[in-house]
Amino acid sequence: MEVEEEKEAFPSNNDCLAEGKCDGQILKEINSEPTESFDVQNSLPEGKKEFVAPAVGMEFESYDDAYNYYNCYAKEAGFRVRVKNSWFKRNSREKYGAVLCCSSQGFKRIKDVNRLRKETRTGCPAMIRMRVVDSKRWRVLEVTHEHNHLLGAKIYKSVKKMGSGARSKLQSSSDAEVQKIKLYRALVIDAVGNGTPNCNATGGRKFSDHPHQLNLRKGDSQAIYNYLCRLQLTNPNFFYLMDFTDEGCLRNVFWVDSRCRASCGYFGDVIYVDNTCMSNRYETPLVALVGVNHHGQTVLLGCGLLAGETVESYTWLFKAWLTCVSGQYPQTIITDRCKALQTAIAEVFPKSNHRFSLSLIMKRVPEKLGGLRNYDAIRKTFVKAVFETLKVIEFEAAWGFMIQHFGVTDHEWLRSLYEDRARWAPVYLKDTFFAGLSASRPGENLSPFFDKYVHKQTPLKEFLDKYELALQKKHKEETLADIESRNSSPELRTRCSFELQLSKLYTREIFKRFQFEVEEMYSCFSTTQLHVDGPIIIFLVKERVLAEGNRREIRDYEVLYNRSASEVRCICSCFNFYGYLCRHALCVLNFNGVEEVPSKYILSRCKKDYKRFYVPDQGSYNVDSIDHMQWFNQLYRSALQVVEEGAISLDHYKVALQAFEDSLNRVHVVEEKQD
Repeated sequence: MEVEEEKEAFPSNNDCLAEGKCDGQILKEINSEPTESFDVQNSLPEGKKEFVAPAVGMEFESYDDAYNYYNCYAKEAGFRVRVKNSWFKRNSREKYGAVLCCSSQGFKRIKDVNRLRKETRTGCPAMIRMRVVDSKRWRVLEVTHEHNHLLGAKIYKSVKKMGSGARSKLQSSSDAEVQKIKLYRALVIDAVGNGTPNCNATGGRKFSDHPHQLNLRKGDSQAIYNYLCRLQLTNPNFFYLMDFTDEGCLRNVFWVDSRCRASCGYFGDVIYVDNTCMSNRYETPLVALVGVNHHGQTVLLGCGLLAGETVESYTWLFKAWLTCVSGQYPQTIITDRCKALQTAIAEVFPKSNHRFSLSLIMKRVPEKLGGLRNYDAIRKTFVKAVFETLKVIEFEAAWGFMIQHFGVTDHEWLRSLYEDRARWAPVYLKDTFFAGLSASRPGENLSPFFDKYVHKQTPLKEFLDKYELALQKKHKEETLADIESRNSSPELRTRCSFELQLSKLYTREIFKRFQFEVEEMYSCFSTTQLHVDGPIIIFLVKERVLAEGNRREIRDYEVLYNRSASEVRCICSCFNFYGYLCRHALCVLNFNGVEEVPSKYILSRCKKDYKRFYVPDQGSYNVDSIDHMQWFNQLYRSALQVVEEGAISLDHYKVALQAFEDSLNRVHVVEEKQD
């Protein structure tokens, strides 16, 4: 191994200035993998550009790409770059490692002290160390940002020694070719809306001026840039994507932090697309992808800032999320009634069940029907048709009665609702799994994820600050619920064996909901056979329910039971809507002498130990020998499980920390052997 030190010098016959090809550069990051390269020249109009600071883990296609990037960053920051050390293979003389440092690094040699040239060396520690990895890319392994001197104006040019061949190639590139750089885990965006009329950075947000680009206030671009850069440097598994117009204007942004990304693996089977801010024209054009965890709490699965409610923007957002989760389709997607969303989901998630949010539909009833004569009576009939019918024929009859009786045949909103009924009416959705996000009972709501943190006039910069506060609160709630579920036993209220069985398995909140169903078994007073077809028996369960005016009425529920297949299905479909069996199904099991709920009806996502034993990505057993990102993602997920467990108590913490230290020492031993 040879070490070559290159000193700073001014251009002479043997030296030339390496111009940092920074102007007009746009770079995108897709989970450390590029999807496209961008022209370094002429991609954007002239204007101020901001470069993300170097970070451990950045990867580049070549040494020149890495050098040019650090040179551009230094130019913006106000210091010069020189190559401190280079490492070459003994036989091939192929470069495989280097240290780039601030030109003020080190000190003059004693014999040079008396030269007339002004002293510029201060022993500055700023540097990056990088080397070639197995993927043949150059990876940054060590970074020091701190300088021990004042930084100058952003006009410096760095000096790099090159042979005549390299100089000729560079000059040819600048004259005839457009240089391209593929940069991994790095980002450049225009800090001031590119400084052109085409890129709207004004004092206020106007939704109609530029429907195909993100409408930003002055300073919003810089706020987005700062926020994403900070997360990238501090959040190991942070993922983001940025979408630009052909003119270089920011159009859409998507990001998922490490904890939310882990939640995608656990709870990405059912997603609610919360576009409240978009549909109500909030100051912040936010779309949140939301799931529900094993405590019945909503969890964030991703965030986007979109140019508008267009098919193109939503399609881009969903493809970005799909990239983040390695192509794992959600089972169910719940959205507002929006044609753009419907088209985008059909394109990106053709295998998923797309359903409309009943909660949002019910919220719009006063707005859409409030002006009608006999509104109160219409609303009551509407609610009865939606929530109290159990069969399609009953819903159709109740809807037809409402339309004819109140003379609203030509009401456009009701007509369009009826056309879409198979996507929102509970009676049509019995085979769709909702995991508790269905809101299929009167009074249930799907509140906006950032409710109380974002209102109509909240500026984007303020939202980015509140975003982390909201997530910290959600994460704390989940952690406390985990601790409570594991460290305490719920109080039993009946002698039912089902209650005892699931008190040991379910999380505290899910058990409370199931426990209510067990208690309500006592309101079911009759279980009789209706029909027998081999092993399949249809039972009729009668229940006294509380109706309007605090009066009790009797309702009939049909339950299918197959003893040989351990299958039980109620017409109310509580299991698909909420993830646990209803009182009617439990009555049938009890009637047939079954003492335990069949395992197929105890969902792992409802258990208190779900995140301890469930590994979202089973592909880890088939490891790609060159896919570094697969290694990183699997290691991160595994480490996160240790972190989750280590936060339970001080003893857990000490054991987890020691395990991490031991593992790191063993990894260092492997690295030393390779060196």
